[in-house]
Amino acid sequence: MSRGVLCAAIILGALFSFAAKASAASDDFMRIGGLTSQPIGHYELCKRLPLECATRSADSAPLTLTRATWERLVAINASVNERIKPLTDKEIYGKEEYWAYPTLFGDCEDYVLLKRRELAQAGIPLSDLLITVVRKRDGEGHAVLTVRTDRGDFVLDNLADEIKIWSETSYSYLKRQAANHSGRWVSIEAPSNLLVGSVEK
Repeated sequence: MSRGVLCAAIILGALFSFAAKASAASDDFMRIGGLTSQPIGHYELCKRLPLECATRSADSAPLTLTRATWERLVAINASVNERIKPLTDKEIYGKEEYWAYPTLFGDCEDYVLLKRRELAQAGIPLSDLLITVVRKRDGEGHAVLTVRTDRGDFVLDNLADEIKIWSETSYSYLKRQAANHSGRWVSIEAPSNLLVGSVEK
């Protein structure tokens, strides 16, 4: 199957999923706690690029998810996943943790930064595009992009082209950027802070 056909199939499947979610359940939305520590990589990114952490928003309403917006999310998620090849910060920069916008190679948070920028350029508010720190089942840390919408919090992941509601993934959610301030982080409350998803590929 060609990449074009595969992408078309992903979009059609995603649109079917979108249509099926006519209304959102309460567990489709993350429960946010109080302010928490900023990841060191993000802190250092903010020092290098202060504007990254200067966005403030008084509008707390999530994005209205339309079919056109959903198509944009799916297309950009798949595009970045295809264009950027995975390498660790150690392999690229010679250090354990370095957040940056990737051109050819990157690790999980680099994918997130690029998706966030491209979606913002496509018209989605930064207050609805939130860098999120999770833990995988094997205990390894990971970063994904959370998109806040009126139909739930969706996750864009460099490990999969399929976009899922956060509660349908296999991750343990730890913290994410605050919606009202791009330089602050808030905790995510999950039952016992354990894995919230029960289905794994």
